[in-house]
Amino acid sequence: MTALRDWLHLVSDISDRTLNEKRVATEEERIELARELDIPSCESLRVAYQIKPHGKGRYLFAGALDAEVTQACVVSLEPVPAVISEAFSIELGPAEELGDEPAVEGDREVSSIPDVEPIEEGRIEVGTILFAVLSAALPSYPRKENAEFDWVDPKAAADPDGASPFAALAKLKPRS
Repeated sequence: MTALRDWLHLVSDISDRTLNEKRVATEEERIELARELDIPSCESLRVAYQIKPHGKGRYLFAGALDAEVTQACVVSLEPVPAVISEAFSIELGPAEELGDEPAVEGDREVSSIPDVEPIEEGRIEVGTILFAVLSAALPSYPRKENAEFDWVDPKAAADPDGASPFAALAKLKPRS
């Protein structure tokens, strides 16, 4: 369950009209989001979106997510601020109609399967989807400017020859 578990809409409330929404995460939601994303903090999360009927019980969920987060530098573990602005457009469909995805082989066939998020029990779990959008938009390897990785293997430093593993292999090679 995500920190935004209360962000949901009932399909019955949408019917044939387009639903336009703007949401801002509370401090408690942002603290929980940071914990779930395993980042130091989430300073802000704002989302503007619409859900509109797309025919045959399906809906189009589209909008923009803006967030300010702090991640840990992959080199120094120092805080690295990031500003996330991510547009999204996701098709939603009844879970019972989606069923299990067919087993396919090859990249071509896999990429041809439409990406449709399930609507379960008549509820559109907006928070769960937005959590996935934010998670995917985070920088994979945040790095503080000028952070350098200067670690030296103590075993290599203790080797008086300063030899690499290949130098050890060269000693095993018969001389001709």
